[in-house]
Amino acid sequence: MSLQRSNTADKNIVDRRKRHRNTDVARAVKKTRDRLSQQGGNPDFDRELLKLHARAMVGSAIALPLLVLTVSAAGLFASMSSEILIWALITVGCYAALALLALRIDRMAAADIKPGQTTRNFLIAHGISGLGWVYFAALGCNPCAIDQFQVIKAVILLLAMAATAIMASSLSGALLATFALPVAAYIYTTSQPWEPVEAIMVALLVAALPFFAYVAQNLYRSSLMLLSFRTEKDALIAELETAKSMSDEARRRAEEANLAKSRFLASMSHELRTPLNAILGFSEVMADEVLGPMGNPTYRAYASDVHESGQHLLDLINEILDLSRIEAGRYQLNEEPVMLLNIVEDCCHMMELRARNKDIRIVQDFESVLPRLFADERAVRQIALNLLSNAIKFTPTGGEVLVRVGWTAGGGQYISIRDNGPGIPEDEIPVVLSAFGQGSIAIKSAEQGTGLGLPIVQGLIAMHGGEFQLNSKLREGTEALAVFPPTRVMEELPALPTQAVAVGRRR
Repeated sequence: MSLQRSNTADKNIVDRRKRHRNTDVARAVKKTRDRLSQQGGNPDFDRELLKLHARAMVGSAIALPLLVLTVSAAGLFASMSSEILIWALITVGCYAALALLALRIDRMAAADIKPGQTTRNFLIAHGISGLGWVYFAALGCNPCAIDQFQVIKAVILLLAMAATAIMASSLSGALLATFALPVAAYIYTTSQPWEPVEAIMVALLVAALPFFAYVAQNLYRSSLMLLSFRTEKDALIAELETAKSMSDEARRRAEEANLAKSRFLASMSHELRTPLNAILGFSEVMADEVLGPMGNPTYRAYASDVHESGQHLLDLINEILDLSRIEAGRYQLNEEPVMLLNIVEDCCHMMELRARNKDIRIVQDFESVLPRLFADERAVRQIALNLLSNAIKFTPTGGEVLVRVGWTAGGGQYISIRDNGPGIPEDEIPVVLSAFGQGSIAIKSAEQGTGLGLPIVQGLIAMHGGEFQLNSKLREGTEALAVFPPTRVMEELPALPTQAVAVGRRR
């Protein structure tokens, strides 16, 4: 039975049976980080480059075949033999085979690509497409009698080389594999290499091949950079997903913990308050000897101690419940017009006996006239009592507590309570303002407290749209300042003229 309860309680806080969502995301981030750190030669990086090359070849598959068909149409128009048509069909077929290979690689998953084998296949396909240009370089045009035919062939080869350098830049060596043989064939088939024009075209083709190879290499580096940027983007997205997953996980755990806290507080409110009321009632009856005198005075003292301890425990429970309701946003303000001066004055009177027992003087410095405040009277009273209780607690015997109520510079109203106690170190003020937080001086010298008074004051002031400040200096004292905004101050109604009042009375 106890084991079942333990599992249930643990489940209310964190359900450990649920799979941790961050594991898969962390694995994805690690994989993306590995991709980001890759360079050329790494299999995963080469796979991405091959996919990029395949995508480029598929996207521009029609460009060079269109050039080939245009050249063949122009050759037929210039009365070339049917050999130009045969060349066009062979070359277009070679490029179709290259496009099919690229399409197959593009559709494959990156993990299924074998970099070495795929690179060889691509280079062979480019070499086969280059055979068509070898055939073109060997073509003649005796029947058409076109002047400078070799120059036209060189220009067409230059166009094909430029297009290939741009399209196949993601695959190193593709340009040389395609046009090394056509350039050699053009040089070999030049009938009069000593002629100036033909010699210039041969030199131009020979120089263009390394030039376009250099251009393709630069484009290859750009492809590498593009791939790196894309991988970095994937890494950033993965990190965002990780942060979102961790945030969702933390929110889920916080919601479960908050639900467990709410259940615990509800249980504590019901289970502890009921017996505490009985303890308080019976101990008070015994201490006051309502049912008859007690023979032993020690028992009577014990009954008083039991009543005081029970009252302290009940106050602690009430403070915890108040703070829990404030944090959960379930504390309902019963707002009505109240007089801040009257509430603070009543609180001073209530704390007068406690201050007198420590020989502490409460000095009141109030504005003579203050308009009403639209606020929750119970909450304002709790604010004043908590601040006064803290000030009296930390003020040494024979000290003084200064209570001020008045206007702020912006038109709001404030409560200021200052003591001349030991003060709070500056670095401990955030600790004091947190739930159950106590400063080092409070732990050493002051009365025992729960550390909930100031957080409750801070929460109640925030619910009124105000501001709470705690200013302190060591060995000089502490000032607690609760400020209500100008929107909470109610305007005084103007007085009616005497004549109008008299007319109203006659009616």
